[in-house]
Amino acid sequence: MTELATYHVDVSTDLVYTVSGGRSRLLDLYLPSGAARPMPVIVWLHAGGWRGGNRQQAPDLSRHFAMHGFAMASIDYRLSGEATFPAQLHDVKAAIRWLRTNGGGYGIDGGRIGLWGASAGGHLATLAALTPNNEFGRRDDGTSEPRDVRTDVRAVVTAYAPIDFLSMDEQRDEAHIAVEDPSAFVLTAGARTADARSYESLLIGAPINERPDLARAASPLAYVAAGAPPFLIVHGRSDRAVPVQQSELLQDALARCGTDVTLHLVAARGHGFLDRAETAPPRTLAIIESFFRRHLTDTTFGSP
Repeated sequence: MTELATYHVDVSTDLVYTVSGGRSRLLDLYLPSGAARPMPVIVWLHAGGWRGGNRQQAPDLSRHFAMHGFAMASIDYRLSGEATFPAQLHDVKAAIRWLRTNGGGYGIDGGRIGLWGASAGGHLATLAALTPNNEFGRRDDGTSEPRDVRTDVRAVVTAYAPIDFLSMDEQRDEAHIAVEDPSAFVLTAGARTADARSYESLLIGAPINERPDLARAASPLAYVAAGAPPFLIVHGRSDRAVPVQQSELLQDALARCGTDVTLHLVAARGHGFLDRAETAPPRTLAIIESFFRRHLTDTTFGSP
């Protein structure tokens, strides 16, 4: 088994990766000093229901996993109060293009890009990975990066993400949760995905049941097809916000298409456990790192 090297991490903040909607969109880079270059890069996409959050809302990206030889990028993207879907996805794809085009100047290999997202960020990571050739009307969106740069990625970790908006309420009603997670994010009592003010309805700009066409267009399940990159899907068994069945739907659909996919369920964890450094389970982080190392590098390690 190869011994894991540890590096000092240099952080470059407030880098403009595109201009969209008339505003600069920023990312931060965490770069392992002294690591072999060019190095793979993992893009973190934050949670927040597409309504809130920012690129600082993340696990400790220096520790996970820059100090072990990965470049880490954490990005801001347009929130639904500023623009409805697919603006958020346009920004994610713009960040991928920026890294592919400009990453070399930071020692990054633009051909080895992974995506890692939680909740809303996991939804966007999944969508971006499943739609490398779908621009979702981007030519009318005004993003500033080049149009002819690929947005395919090599590997994806998606955590407790909405996958099929129209099935979430029924799945939540059927959920049987044996152990509660007192640190988890929960919806307000009686909240439904079908509500006009739900996160999903606000994302598409209409109640999901009134515009099922838009709800399907924003649901990653609609884009699963052969040729997807490897996926690691993470979900807490005690999630009351996004039912665990959403991740099971994605696993089943990817497996039917022949995709390399693994579902990692975390006992007694609810929604949001990867969003903050203090609540991220060490074993889950080790599994995520092993997955990215297997698919983005030539180095392998024993199972965590």
